[in-house]
This record gives sequence, structure tokens and C-alpha cells, in this order.
Amino acid sequence: MPPQDYSGQNLRGRSFKNQNLEGANFSGADIRSADFSGANLTGANFSHAKAGLQKRWAIFLVVISWLLSGISGVFSSLAGVFVVSILSYSSEDHLEQISYQIANLGVIILIVIFFFVTIRQGIQAGFAALAVAGAGALAGAGALAVAFAGTFALVGAIAVALAGAGALAVAVAVAVAVAVAGVVAVAGVVAGTVAFSGAFAFTLAGAGAVALAGAVTLAVAVAVTLLNIYIGWRAIKGDEKQALIRNIAVAFAAFCGTSFRKADLTDTNFTGATLKSTDFRKAILTRTCFRRTKKLEFVRPGTTYLQKVHVREVLVTALGKDKIFDRADLRGVNFTGANLVDASFIGTNLSKANLQDADLSRAKLIQAQLDGTDFTGATLTGAYIKDWGITSDTKFDGVRCEYVYMRQPTKEDPDPFRKPDNREEIFGDGEFGDFIKPIVDTLDLYHNQGVDPRAIAISFKELAENHPDAELEIVATEKRGEDKFLLRAKTAENVDKSQLSAEYFETYNQLKALAEQEIQKLIAEKDDRIHSLEIMVGTALQRPSFYTQTYHNQGNTAFNDYSSADSTPKTNTPVKTILILASNPKNTSSLRLNEEIREIDAGLQRAKKREQFNLQQRWAVRTQDVYQALLDFKPQLVHFSGHGSGDDGLVLEDETGNVRLVDTVALTELFKLFASDIECVVLNACYSEVQASAIATHIPYVIAMNKAIGDKAAIKFATGFYNALCAGESVEFAYKLGCNVIQLDGIAEHLTPVLKKRARV
Repeated sequence: MPPQDYSGQNLRGRSFKNQNLEGANFSGADIRSADFSGANLTGANFSHAKAGLQKRWAIFLVVISWLLSGISGVFSSLAGVFVVSILSYSSEDHLEQISYQIANLGVIILIVIFFFVTIRQGIQAGFAALAVAGAGALAGAGALAVAFAGTFALVGAIAVALAGAGALAVAVAVAVAVAVAGVVAVAGVVAGTVAFSGAFAFTLAGAGAVALAGAVTLAVAVAVTLLNIYIGWRAIKGDEKQALIRNIAVAFAAFCGTSFRKADLTDTNFTGATLKSTDFRKAILTRTCFRRTKKLEFVRPGTTYLQKVHVREVLVTALGKDKIFDRADLRGVNFTGANLVDASFIGTNLSKANLQDADLSRAKLIQAQLDGTDFTGATLTGAYIKDWGITSDTKFDGVRCEYVYMRQPTKEDPDPFRKPDNREEIFGDGEFGDFIKPIVDTLDLYHNQGVDPRAIAISFKELAENHPDAELEIVATEKRGEDKFLLRAKTAENVDKSQLSAEYFETYNQLKALAEQEIQKLIAEKDDRIHSLEIMVGTALQRPSFYTQTYHNQGNTAFNDYSSADSTPKTNTPVKTILILASNPKNTSSLRLNEEIREIDAGLQRAKKREQFNLQQRWAVRTQDVYQALLDFKPQLVHFSGHGSGDDGLVLEDETGNVRLVDTVALTELFKLFASDIECVVLNACYSEVQASAIATHIPYVIAMNKAIGDKAAIKFATGFYNALCAGESVEFAYKLGCNVIQLDGIAEHLTPVLKKRARV
């Protein structure tokens, strides 16, 4: 059924309560006093619609506003009468007269304190200050003046209460006038309030037949009225200190106006609509568009983000430069195309927000929650993204970003930890999205003291055995500081990571408390994977840059504070980078990749020319990981460790960790683009000879497997090959030694590795 079309129609007072109006068109319609409570208005169009009050309700509220202005005048006059009655009291008893004068002064001080605090901090603070000051006055009164002070303090409190009621009455009257009839009605309310208070005060003065008392009454009444008008006007203008008065006034003015209470307004368009006296309490405002709306400040927002003045301003005008939204709940807010340069969103919840085409240059997105946030076409150049909470549902299509900062700025370091690291480089078109896309299903096990590699290895092994459905796979290890360590493992979807973490650390802490003999006995009972993991953790602690994974990060957590200089000694000989790419999708047979890479690193550590090589790695690689790693490191040697599928291609991972086949042609074209840097490619994967033959048309040396190869043989070949290479031998010699190491170990697979060389032209 096509969406319903109500465009341009007169829908005043109509009820659409709880109806399904998804995608309906209400553009240009008159929806004053219409009821959309609980309706499904997903994707509906209310552009240039007119919401608010029907004429009969508008007339009724105008009358109410004038009545309230009169009430405000009465309250102001009564406050003046109370003050005059206190000041005019006399007694023949001298001591009694002094007591009254003390009480009189106290009352006047109370009134002055009330208005001063109310103007500066709001009416709630004014009443609180009144209570404190009154209690202090009573506590400090002398024995002979207590009774009189108490009596007149009560009278003063009544006067202040009347004054506060007058301020509220003025605010309500002004809100009604603005919502209904605009500037003329507001002027009428203000003039009426002053006139009524003056006339009433004059009447009281005449009745008292005391000219001086009348003059004082009139002066106090007018002064209180003007203060009431000021407070009421500030409340309506959005002064946060007068929020209580404003909320009451706006709620009253929205009585019988258009209602969207509890309606689903996801992706609803209100562009150019007039929304005064409209009820949005408990409405779902996900990606709702309020661009160029009128009177948005006079809606009833409830607890939605519309209650925030600066948020409404950006929604209407798209101008949010330098604004601060720290720790605000802005879930689903629509800032499409907004100027948010230098804006601050520290700790802000922006999940499911629409930030398409927004300019977020130099914006602070530190610790912002960004689940499902849409950055399509946005500008993020110079943004600070430490620990931001992006997920697989965060959209970065077409993002314009030349560089970002992974730390919060300080005076000493205004642009910390820039990415790309080289300040002469910038991200190209589309590169930032590939760079920043996270692996979101990870379990982060952070050890902050007394790191014990053996306890880590055993604890993780037991956790994996106890929870096979969690599909735990280590993707990163990282040393942080002198005594801190992070182990990051990929998990299956919908796994309770809190439970896994609690179980892991319970085991870990128990193991740390065991004696050395008990630890050794426990290790002996486990298989060799415990020992492999222990060595991996120990290596990461000794060489933090080796096992730290700069894979698609979620902010600062994916990067360490160590430069390449920390692990690569300075030398005049050009340093060659060996890039390890590992892939073992969850629905393929398990490979001993950790052991293979550990042996490569161990050989590098023993090599006499180890300073000439820099080892980098990527785990659980997807297609974008491969080309991003080639861009990041410009390696001379590329080593792929994983599965091969013959003519169908190499096995990488998709976004969910399942198999993604990369065909030979695409892989060959990729290596062709990097042929100027790469000297050798090793495809340590079954049936990869077909890829090697194609790649060898562009790369000098390519090593692959002509059939299936077992884990042990693959590890032995890699060990021999890289031991020779890092000792300064040629690729051809290293290849031959790798094959021989397989043979020396008694494995009948030494003819499986094959070497392809680029034909000389």
C-alpha cells in the first residue's frame, strides 16, 4: 500500500492516535491541535506543516494570559502592602518598637536576597536561599525579639512567595502570548501586568488614606512587577537557571496543541515546519530533521534532546562551531550538514546519530559512543578520536579526512599522536574508512600489574576450552608502560564478554598465587600450545612493537606509544621490512600460525644481521587489511600464512570472520601496484602455486606450495628460510635451506615448496 498523502490538507483537531502512518506525506498541512500520540510516523514528511493551537484554544489561552497578568499584578501589589504594613507599624513600648524594626529589616533583606539569587541562579535557588536566610535570622534574633522576628519573618516569606508566584504568572502569560499571538500579545501582557499592579496598589493606598504608604506600596508593587517580568522573560528566552519556570510555562502554553507524544518519528522530516505549542514528550527522535523549523523553542520536549538550547540551535540552523556537547545524550540526533568545527563531544552518546556531510574538523570525539552513527560524507580532518566507541555499524563511506589525532590535545602537545605518523602524508580519498574500521567483537584482557606470561597462557587456554562457542582467537598483544599488558582476542557475536573476562581473571589470579612447582606441574600437563602462547606473550613484553596490532582501531587502544626506533636499531644499511599476513577463518581447519610466526621472530632475534630487518604483522586479515598494510609499511618481503584454494584463490576473512576467497587476477594486480618495493612474496598456503606463477610476472621472487602442506612442514620451511635470509643469504639460498630443513626433520614434504622467479627482460 502506498504511503498516505495528506499534503496541504486542513487536519486541525484530527486524531491519528496509534495509527501506522509510515512514510505519510503531511507537507504544508495544517495540523494544529492534531493528535499523533503513539503513531508510527517513520519516514513521514511534515515539511512546512503548521502545528500548534486551534483558534478556539488560542483565544482561550490569550484570555488566560491576560488573567495571569492581572494575577501577577495582584501578587506584586500584595507584596508591597506587606512591606508597607511592616514599615508603618509603631508601638509605645520602646523595646517592642526596636524588636519590630529588627524584624522589618530582616523581612526586607529576605526579599532582596530572594530576588538577587533568583535572577542570578534561578527561582529554586532563590527559595533555598530564602529558607537559609530566614533560619539564620531566627537563630540570631535576641531573646526579646524572637516572637516579633518570627512573626514578621513569616510575613516576609509570604511576601516573597507572592512575588515568586507573580514571576511564574508572568512567565506563563508570556509563553502563552508568544505561542498564540506573538509580540503584540507579549507587550499587552507586560503592560497589563504593570498597569494592574499600579492600579491595585493605588486602590490599596486610597483605602489606607496614607499618601506616603500609598506611594511606597505603588513603588514596591511596580519594582516587584518589573523583577517578575524580567525573570519570566529570561525563563522564556531559555535561561537554564530559570528552567523550572520555563518548563511550567511552556507546558501550559502547549495545552491542547499538536501532540506527538510517544510517537515514532524516526527519519521524520520537519523542515520549515512551525512547531510552537507541540508536545514531543517520550517521542522517538532518531535522525529526525528539524532544519529551519520555527518556534522549536516553544515545544514541550520532555526528556528528549530538544530540551537543550544549544542542541535546538544546531538542529535549526546547522551552526554548531565551538559548541560543547560533552557527556550529553544525543542518541539519534540529526546534525546533517552541520558546521561542527572545533565542537566538543567528549563522552557524548551519539549512537545512531546522523552526521552525514557534517564538518567535524578538529572536533573532540574522545570517548564518544558511536554505535550505528552515520558519518557518510563527513569531514573529520584533525578530529581527536581517543577511545571513541565505533562499531561495525558505524558508517564511514566517503568520509573526508586528511589526518586524525589519537590522543587528547594539551597545551604542550596540541596535536598528539597524529595518523598518518608522517606529517608530510595524508589519507587519500576513501582511505580513512578502511584505516579506522574496527574489529568489534573482541575480548580485551587488560593486566595492570605483575604480568605473568605463564599464567596468561594457561588462563587463556582454559577459557578457550571452557567456551568453544566463543571462538576465541588472539588478534593482538600489547605492552603498555613498564608493568601493563593487553591481550585482545576476537570472539563470536553475542558473546557475554563480561562473563568471559571475569572467568579469565579468576583463573589468572589463582595461578599467580601458586608456587613455582605447582605452575611447572600444571604446564607439563597441558599441550604445547600453552608453551607457544607463553613465548608469544614474553616476546611481546620484550619487543612491544612486534606484537602490537595496528589493525582497524577503536581509538587509542589499538596503537602503542613505541616508535619503530624502539625495536629497530639505527644502522647505515637500509632496513628491510618483513610483513606477516595471517588468516585462519573460523569455519576453516585450525592452523598453528602463532608457532610459525614465533619461530620466524626467534630466528630474527638470533640472526647476526637482525638489525637489517623489521618484522610487522597483521592477523585475521581481510582484503582491505592487505592493501592497507602494504600502504602502511612498504615491505620488501611479504609472507602470507593461511589457507589456499588452488584456482579459486587465497582464503582471507570477511567482516564476520568467515571465508572470503581472493582470486588470482585481483591478487596479481595488487602486487603489481607495489612491485617497486616488494622483492619477495612467500605464500605459505596449500595449492598456492597458481597464484605464485601469476604474481611472479611482477615480483622478482615468489615462493608457494604446489599441493597441500602440513602445519609442521610449513613451520619448518619458514624457520629455515628466514634464518638464512636474516643471516644475509640470498632468497634462492634461503629457499633451498627451507626445503632442506623439512627433509632433515624427516618430513616427506620437502618438494612441496616451489620458487618462481620473474623472467628477465
